Amino acid sequence: MQMIKFLSILALTLSAHPHLAAAQQSMDHPVPHPPGLEGAQLLQGWMRADGTRMAGLSIDLEPGWKTYWRAPGDAGIPPQIDFIGSENVAKITLHWPAPEVFESAGMRTIGYHSDLVLPISITPKDPTKPVDLTANAAIGICDQICVPVSLHLHAHLAGKGQPDPQIKAALQAEPKTISLHATCKTTPVRDGVKLTARFDLPPAIGREATLFELRSTPVWVSESESRREGNTLIATADFVPPEAKPFDLDLSDLRITVLSDRGAVQIDGCTE
Repeated sequence: MQMIKFLSILALTLSAHPHLAAAQQSMDHPVPHPPGLEGAQLLQGWMRADGTRMAGLSIDLEPGWKTYWRAPGDAGIPPQIDFIGSENVAKITLHWPAPEVFESAGMRTIGYHSDLVLPISITPKDPTKPVDLTANAAIGICDQICVPVSLHLHAHLAGKGQPDPQIKAALQAEPKTISLHATCKTTPVRDGVKLTARFDLPPAIGREATLFELRSTPVWVSESESRREGNTLIATADFVPPEAKPFDLDLSDLRITVLSDRGAVQIDGCTE
């Protein structure tokens, strides 16, 4: 019901302000920014010793505005980013810095405020030639209203370049993948699957937030509920697919991120 309420508010906002529905950004032909967005660009980055390149997607927000993590929470707007149209690219990996947890009107969302840099690892087809990088992004930015923004960015990446401190800092902020054995129990519910995960992780001093997502399957995930039994963290969340019915949840596709004052950690996969 919270998601339906949020989407209804968003639809009303856009109908009242149709000019906010989308804004395009190009490094070659910029257009006026929508409210909340100061600018967006692709950072040139540098070539690494193995011939791969490191670039970055920079999104600058006005004070008080936020955008969303790859798994945005109960009422967030899921970002969609692709690199269709890029040339001399064999593989691209997008890196997400650890997000923040926002609480508003009884709903929890996951994301970033002010400025965001997403590092982009690029494996060129031919390392001796430049890379023409095209990024297409559909993101949501929110303050008192929520605005969907469409970004279309291009950059010509040539030469060795220089390590960029913004990109390096964002890479350092990415959740660290740790080797922990997590066990999971799945239970069918009316509109999807309830999952309970258990794994051993020393308690943090302050608050912990456990975030669930499936890496390759688009499903809505509820806010998790967590509790502790000593060093064992137990977290539960509902996974609801677009068709809103029980489904076979692939535990090997599960990604668990735990945010706390000890830093962000990530656990890939789970066993029944």
